[in-house]
Amino acid sequence: MLTAQRDSLRLLRAILVASVVLPVALFTYAAWLAYRANDDGADRQIDKTRDIITEHALKIFESVERSIAETGEIIRDMTDDQIRAGEGALHARLKRLAAGSEQIKSMWIFDSNGQTLVNTLLYPSPRTDFSDRDYFKAHVGKDIGLFVGRALQPRPPYGGAPFFGVSVRRNMPDGSFAGTIQSSVLPNYFEGFYAKVGRENGSYAALVREDGAILARFPAIEHADATIKSDGLIGRAMRAGSTEGTLTHVSALDGIERRIAYRKLPNLPVYVYAGLETEAIRRMWLSQLGAYLLVGLPATAALIAIVVLALRRTRRLYEEAGRRAAAENALKQSQRLESLGRLTGGVAHDFNNLLMVVGGSVQKLRRRHHDLQDRRTFDMIDSAVAKGAGLTRQLLSFSRRHNVAAKLVDLGDAVMKFADVLRQSVRSDIAIAIEPPTEPVVVQIDPNEFEIALLNLALNARDAMPDGGRITISIRTETLKNFGPRRLTGDYAILGFADTGIGIAEEIRDRIFEPFFTTKPVDRGTGLGLSQIYGFIQQSNGAITVESTVGGGTRFDLFLPRSTESPILDADVAEAASLQPSKQATLLLVEDHPDVAAVAADYAEQCGFTVVTVGTAEAAIELLNKRKDIDLVFSDIVMPGMSGLELGRLIREHHPETPVVLASGYSDRSASALSEGFPLLQKPYTLDALRKALVQALQGAAAK
Repeated sequence: MLTAQRDSLRLLRAILVASVVLPVALFTYAAWLAYRANDDGADRQIDKTRDIITEHALKIFESVERSIAETGEIIRDMTDDQIRAGEGALHARLKRLAAGSEQIKSMWIFDSNGQTLVNTLLYPSPRTDFSDRDYFKAHVGKDIGLFVGRALQPRPPYGGAPFFGVSVRRNMPDGSFAGTIQSSVLPNYFEGFYAKVGRENGSYAALVREDGAILARFPAIEHADATIKSDGLIGRAMRAGSTEGTLTHVSALDGIERRIAYRKLPNLPVYVYAGLETEAIRRMWLSQLGAYLLVGLPATAALIAIVVLALRRTRRLYEEAGRRAAAENALKQSQRLESLGRLTGGVAHDFNNLLMVVGGSVQKLRRRHHDLQDRRTFDMIDSAVAKGAGLTRQLLSFSRRHNVAAKLVDLGDAVMKFADVLRQSVRSDIAIAIEPPTEPVVVQIDPNEFEIALLNLALNARDAMPDGGRITISIRTETLKNFGPRRLTGDYAILGFADTGIGIAEEIRDRIFEPFFTTKPVDRGTGLGLSQIYGFIQQSNGAITVESTVGGGTRFDLFLPRSTESPILDADVAEAASLQPSKQATLLLVEDHPDVAAVAADYAEQCGFTVVTVGTAEAAIELLNKRKDIDLVFSDIVMPGMSGLELGRLIREHHPETPVVLASGYSDRSASALSEGFPLLQKPYTLDALRKALVQALQGAAAK
């Protein structure tokens, strides 16, 4: 049955995957073909544009050469004086010659000193010195043939658009330098033609000298005398003498990447460029992909929807059985945890009562026996009682049923005070280094639970370092925002506890906080240590993280909410031991367990109280209504019939002058007692703890 279900679902999932993967694969292949075709098409378009502007440039330069050659024929064998004498006729003739070509701005004749003899712009021509212009200087030394100059701005009084000069040398009959004939060519004419040819978005065309000087460019740039860098791809190609090619580069002038085809004009020091922006080429490719998606996406989506619908309907047939099984498992788990919690609470209550009797009896025996060997025995019993109380507390922490007596605590001070206990709990080959904060770090926690958590961490670190090592405890603060699974936000104190032990294997790292999970031998651990720490952190509204490397040690970080309030200092043990009631007070002890009642009465009498004992809350109410000499009520919470908490509420209502102190080995009502302001003692309690609680209750009542 299950195999058939898995097979059918597996088949449908395979069809679903295929309905996604196959169209994606086809689309990817089509996109690759389209990319290649688009790339080839762009190259063909660029080459075609280059051919067009090459033919155009050749015709323009041929026309300019003819105009210059015709001018040379006109003034052949004429001296400078003869040219000046016939300036009027020459001006008119050259002006007609220039007017016949849209690309020519003006025609010029210069003498050997760079002085203007004739020009088509002004008549008579001002005797202006142009000997510094490149189209003149290039011919002074020798005859270089046709020269193409850089783009220039006209000088006053000549105005108009920028130009570049095309010139030839004038020679004397003996071959010496006589001057130049120059034609000013308009870059705007080339740029206008390039704009007509490059109709595609991102088109590019340019006319460039072989030294990199740009003569004309589309799109135009602000710099009239711009130059292509010699160390760029194009610059290196021209320096290498390449006459034709295609490349992709990023322009240093406008920062745009383009695909460019170039060609050198025959017998001229000029290159033509044609190109397209690579972004424009990509846009053309993406537009093709958009067309593919427009056709293929709806069909693919419909196919996927059909398969998903079939998969959902098939899964619904099988999910009911899965939900039932999951519900049954969840119910069993819930019942197990609830049963364990109830068992824990019941065991804790009875166990704490037993510990109370044992501990109290030992204290009574101490007063009667002074033999050293007896005292050692009593110490062993006291130690066993303390360990039993600790084990009970761990069980309650695991089940989250432990009463949290939260107080404002300076974290650094608490760690320093507990340092000696930590050092005693580990071997001498393990060093403990504490890095306290530079300022008070106050948190609201149960100090007893905090000390137990520190002790559990130290014991785990000790077992993880069989050959010795180092424990480092540090405290820092940090402002968190949505940190961890509990999304912690705000100011937090972080206690770091790091060791140099063997580390925790990754496969068990997620289980270390589970109750009763342990890798230690049966006689070395209960599996409740880290569970107690986890419960303490959770009840303190914090979080805990662990980092570990096998062979490299482990680090725990305990995150606790930071408080802005100042801690209230408790009286120390010596002060508590010296507290005595201000008068011979009468204490009403309410306890259903006779042995516990005997111990509690003995403790109270040692504290200076006159003790009246009753076994139920109902009997306590009846006694209070009869007697007026009861100064204080000390009651257990868990009793048959009326509970101690209900008794305390009745006393507050009908006898508000009588203070009430409650005790509990464990009760669900303990948290309510604390929240309602009743002093609460955890069993098993000590003589000093009882004295302090009772005397403070009396003093509080007297102060009202």
